[in-house]
Formats: sequence, structure tokens, C-alpha cells
Amino acid sequence: MPDSTAGPDAPPDYGRAGRDLPAAIGVGVGLGAVVVLTLAFFHWGFVILVALGLTLGAVELHQALARLGIRTAIVPICVGTVAIICVSYLAAKQPLLASTSSTTIMLSTLALTVIAALVWRMRSGPDGFVRDASGSLFIIGYVPLLGSFVALMLAGDNGVGRVVVFIAAVVFSDIGGYVAGVLFGRHPMAPVISPKKSWEGFVGSILFSVAVSTTLCILVLRVDFWVGPVLALVMVGVGTCGDLVESLVKRDIGIKDMSSFIPGHGGVMDRIDSLLLAAPAAWLVMYLLVPGG
Repeated sequence: MPDSTAGPDAPPDYGRAGRDLPAAIGVGVGLGAVVVLTLAFFHWGFVILVALGLTLGAVELHQALARLGIRTAIVPICVGTVAIICVSYLAAKQPLLASTSSTTIMLSTLALTVIAALVWRMRSGPDGFVRDASGSLFIIGYVPLLGSFVALMLAGDNGVGRVVVFIAAVVFSDIGGYVAGVLFGRHPMAPVISPKKSWEGFVGSILFSVAVSTTLCILVLRVDFWVGPVLALVMVGVGTCGDLVESLVKRDIGIKDMSSFIPGHGGVMDRIDSLLLAAPAAWLVMYLLVPGG
């Protein structure tokens, strides 16, 4: 992320913490409570929450890419994002046709979203069509496609447990990386991409994620203890890549945060970047290692 500059318009300096901690903690606890309540009592509420979050993330990317002169087809993208998430969950939970797999239905909805985005852009003529279409497909592949695997996890056997373990493994990876990075960070991991990310923070991510993932895999998923460390290592590796990918996007565009939508956290994409890339990997690991996938 770009370094802040001094001056009246410069962002507040929060020191090594890098953010407004009271606001970040308060909002994080509130969002966590909503996630827990919807998972516990209203699964469709959680699906709608995911769809809403991904839609807002798509809008943030649309606005960010507009800074580069890229005009994405945000209306069909938003409609398609909601459809992809809801249809993925519905098809996996209760297949619409006995002979049609949930994956086929999900891919069909994804394909229709791509078609709608391409047709929508046709109205503006040939100038910049490839550039704009590429931006639209980037958002579709980055946000609803990757995010749809959360809905697929929830629809599976012990879906709530799978989603809880997935989210906890990634969130505690972020927490461990943040704490260790602030306290001990000395050796930058990727100074050109994300100067504040350190190897010490990466070790903290592994330790926190392994501890939480192993505990939850045993207690919630009822699997052998070794599944937890495997899942955690995958989540830390892919989740860290997710954070770096979003940092690259922001650096290319020249922004610090995707938006200021979430107090103390920046934009929606700033909070779900690790979760997005980790979701397909978590689904695959649990499909292979957790019975009933």
C-alpha cells in the first residue's frame, strides 16, 4: 500500500498498529456476532450476508478500476453475484434436478453472468471493449466465483462446522500475523507489495491458525488431529497470497484502501481478500479429508 504523506490531508498515523484499533475491534466483534447468529439460526441469512458482502466488494473493485479508465458492467455483475451465491447454495443443498449436479448449475449461472456482462458492454461501442470486458471478467472471477465456495461448504454435510472452521482458520491466521508482525516484525516478506507484512508475522499466522484449526477440526468436524494442521497450513499460504493479490491491485491503482465502508478496516475487499482465495482451497481440503464432503 502506498506510504502516507505528511500534510493536512494525510491519513491519521496509528503507529505500528496501522489502523484505528478501537473501531476495528468493535466492528470486527459486531460482524462476527452477525456471522455466528446467522450460521446458528438462519442459514439463508448467512448466504444473503455473503452475497451482500461480495456485491459490495464487486462495487469497490468497479470503482477502483474506474480510476484506470476501466468501465466494468457493474449492474449485471452485481445481479450475477447474488445469483451465483444463492443458486450455488440452493443447488448444493437441494439439487433442482436429480440428474444435474450443483457444480453444473453453479457454472451455468456463472456463464450467464459473463454473457450478461459482455452484452451489457456492447452498448458503448468498440472503443475500449477488450479493456472493459477484461475488467468485468476479472471482477466476476475474483469475487463471486471464489466466494461461491463458501455457499458450497455451507450446503455440505455439517456445513456450519465446515464454514466455522474455514473462517476461524483464516481469521486467526490474520490475527496471528498482525500480532506477531506488530510485536516482532523485522524482516519484510514482500517489501515491494506490502511493506508491513513480515516473515515473523507469517510465523505468527501459522501458530495461531494451526492451534485454532486443530482444536476445531477435532471438536467440530470430528476428524483426526492431523487434518487441522494440514488445513491451517493451506489457509495460511493461500490466505497470505490473497492479501498480497489485493495489495498488488491497490498498488497498481494507487489507493491505500478499497473504500472506507467499514470503520477501522477500510473496504469490504480489505477484509475478505484472504477469505476469497482461501475459500476454494478450504472446500477442496475438506472435500478430500473430511467425511461427507
